[in-house]
Amino acid sequence: MQITRQSEYAIRTMLELAQATSGELLSARYISERQDIPEDFLKKTVKLLAMADLVVTQRGPSGGVRLARPADQINLADIIAAVEGPIALNQCLSPGYDCPNQLTCPVSRNLARAQQAMLKELRRESLADMLKH
Repeated sequence: MQITRQSEYAIRTMLELAQATSGELLSARYISERQDIPEDFLKKTVKLLAMADLVVTQRGPSGGVRLARPADQINLADIIAAVEGPIALNQCLSPGYDCPNQLTCPVSRNLARAQQAMLKELRRESLADMLKH
């Protein structure tokens, strides 16, 4: 599994928002310039983050985007899943996937352990924790 450019942009966007004053709306142009993200691509990314209830957007001249909940309640797993969908090392480990080989597959249990370790690490620190370092 490789994190896409869009996930990287989403993480950088969320960190930028986490640094803002609580409730402050940041414009797409401001985030785009600060994080060197193409504005059109940023808007698509923000839409995915909003659909996952990680950000709130407001239209208009004084509009923008802000975190939907405190930075200490959002982690990398939340952000990546918002952009990429459920995090799975292999399709057989995707939620709801009914693998016909699951009971006899010698690889599945090893991949499941690796996936759980990865998810644990992605959930370990919140945005607020990351900004402290």
